[in-house]
Amino acid sequence: MIELLPDMPKGVTGVRVSGRLGGDEIREFKPAAKEMLQTDEVRIVEVIAPDYEGFGPGGLFEDLKLGLGTVLPHHSAFKRIAVVSDKPWVAHTLHALAWMIPGELAIFKLDELERAKE
Repeated sequence: MIELLPDMPKGVTGVRVSGRLGGDEIREFKPAAKEMLQTDEVRIVEVIAPDYEGFGPGGLFEDLKLGLGTVLPHHSAFKRIAVVSDKPWVAHTLHALAWMIPGELAIFKLDELERAKE
């Protein structure tokens, strides 16, 4: 499941992912992603829930399409990304791929969500 988080600071988009993400869920999220990209400065807080299991049927394909077709053309707009998760593999993966991620990246534990919003 992908859901937009309420109570975010002005100019920050909060997203929470949980369960197993299928292609349909990512397609349903695409309009929200496009709206977020209407600004020259994108700031995101992404919460990866403890029950997140990765991609389900069609999820990886749709995620790649969203990233390459929608997000990549706006690469320079990404200014700050905060990823919030207690899953060790998330931090390891982001540290390995940080050179590809635009803007400033910070990783927080779930109990640091308020700090991540800043």
